[in-house]
Amino acid sequence: MQTEYTVEIAHRRIQRSNEEWKSILTPEQFHVMREKGTERAFTGKLLHNDKAGVYACAACETELFDADQKYDSGSGWPSFTAPLSPKLIKKQDDYSFGIHRIEALCGCCDSHLGHVFQDGPAPEGLRYCMNSIALKFDER
Repeated sequence: MQTEYTVEIAHRRIQRSNEEWKSILTPEQFHVMREKGTERAFTGKLLHNDKAGVYACAACETELFDADQKYDSGSGWPSFTAPLSPKLIKKQDDYSFGIHRIEALCGCCDSHLGHVFQDGPAPEGLRYCMNSIALKFDER
């Protein structure tokens, strides 16, 4: 479900200093979203959320995923089949931990959200594996 707001905000770029991010985010969010950390598997508050709504970036509140795209991948993190729009998620190569992964960043503020894997359900076959702490849920 792509709204005009979502399309408009996808073209907006948000840049802040680390000090500004620290004043907006909790220390845990800052670690995950700005220092590319990861929350422990099966600990995120949104992992088992099954309510209707939209998941947004916790840093800039850009709407990223519709709850209809969420599924239980068994990975321990909220997983989605696709974002509201491909422009909302910036993908880049990640070679940390000695393996190749695709990092998922917010398309507006470059906050680390999680990773994208090619083991998701049909038809796209993608799994957007996100950190709960990097998301804000807006029930609809």
